[in-house]
Amino acid sequence: MRADRIFAYGATAGLIGDLLLGDPRRGHPVAAFGRAAAGVERRLWRDHRGWGALHTLVCAGGAAGGAALAARVVRRHPAASVALTAAATWSVVGGTSLGREARAIGGALAAGDIELARERLPHLCGRDPHSLDGPQIARAVVESVAENTSDAVVGALVWGALGGVPGLVAFRAVNTLDAMVGHKSPRHLRYGWASARLDDVVGWPGARLTAVLAVVAGGQPRRALRAWRADAGRHPSPNAGPVEASFAGALGVRLGGTLAYGGRVEHRPVLNGATGRAVETGDIERAVRLSRRVGVLALGVCAAGRLIAGRWSPSERRPAAGRSGK
Repeated sequence: MRADRIFAYGATAGLIGDLLLGDPRRGHPVAAFGRAAAGVERRLWRDHRGWGALHTLVCAGGAAGGAALAARVVRRHPAASVALTAAATWSVVGGTSLGREARAIGGALAAGDIELARERLPHLCGRDPHSLDGPQIARAVVESVAENTSDAVVGALVWGALGGVPGLVAFRAVNTLDAMVGHKSPRHLRYGWASARLDDVVGWPGARLTAVLAVVAGGQPRRALRAWRADAGRHPSPNAGPVEASFAGALGVRLGGTLAYGGRVEHRPVLNGATGRAVETGDIERAVRLSRRVGVLALGVCAAGRLIAGRWSPSERRPAAGRSGK
């Protein structure tokens, strides 16, 4: 079986597994990677970019290398290769858990339980929830759903289409490292620089595909495209900007503005401020549904792109020619 078909079948099975099962409560591979990366940090940490780059190389490179070795072991067995791709896809995508957490916070807000919503918000994003009111929490949730649609679903599928199982695993490793050390805290300002910059690079294609698909799937393509063009470049993140702006336009809401992370306050530009309204609790469910549509479309685009590329790749046509000549 050609590699393009292995990816298409395996990624589809893995995304279906995520839709049906979500993330496991215990023993998640990404959590295990996070614990290992934290152990490496304890040994390597110095207030220096070079040591941080070594940390990124050891952790992300080790994860990608292990995935490449596993793929090599099963490469002559199509069923095992599909199963490995499915397992890797299920492990690295997190759309169902993302929607579950967002809906839990939305449910708390709808019930008027602001304290429960504040308690659950750190499960979804790194905002300081204590000073946030209901609309601010709802806005934080919608922004997190938008950004994590790219980070937890679309970006992984893009790199899976480009690099198979090693691509899937490497993307999730880099994204996890960015979440752990890529922020601008005093401890990680230098040490996390390499992880943050690498995450910007590998997240670039997935963020643009997410923005495009949000325009297509949001029901308001002109409004979403206008917000993307007008406001994405004003966001401090090169990848979150297009995603959040297109989601804001598609949903007809305003995102961005003042927020707090770990005791520091940021004043970000408002996205879709010209025509959008303030985020309401009901917009959380709309954002989750849009995220789900974008994820399904991304699977179709990535699988189709991989199949089309496979038809033109001599390396993937060669095994079939070899079999026919026997």
